[in-house]
Amino acid sequence: MTAYVALLRGVNLVGKSTLRMADLKAIADRLGLESARTYVASGNLLFRSNKREAMLRQLLETALHKHMNKGVTVMLRTAEEMQAVVEANPFADTPANRVQVFFVNEPPADLLQTVRNRADDERVAPGPREVFVAYGERGIGKSRLRIPPAEAGTARNMNTVAKLAALAREMS
Repeated sequence: MTAYVALLRGVNLVGKSTLRMADLKAIADRLGLESARTYVASGNLLFRSNKREAMLRQLLETALHKHMNKGVTVMLRTAEEMQAVVEANPFADTPANRVQVFFVNEPPADLLQTVRNRADDERVAPGPREVFVAYGERGIGKSRLRIPPAEAGTARNMNTVAKLAALAREMS
């Protein structure tokens, strides 16, 4: 049985893309995902399953589309992959709340050549299926940084990534 973290893209607390975490857990339960639980109200689901990643993504995306009447992209990582992301953080010298990890489903090809509008104090680095960004003094809210390969993904700060990795390890 493999422990997984599902990271949902485009799910908000309010607005058109609202998904209550109780509904997300209920969807996971209906799909037969074991020990399903959510973490903070931003589209994080932890569960265990014997199914492969591609099948799980398809099941979750189909169920979410049916529930929300709109497409929701799901990025999946195993407990080991989440821990590897924590350990691979190239910006450990930056406070964890200023480092965002963009999770994507495909390796970010030619990442550094695609970056636009980077401020002098912003740093970007690729991972296997992640993009690490250390935001400068302005922070993510005022940044003009554009990273086309990351736009199909979803971001979490390193504090959240570390917590999700720890919770997934507990489920392994």
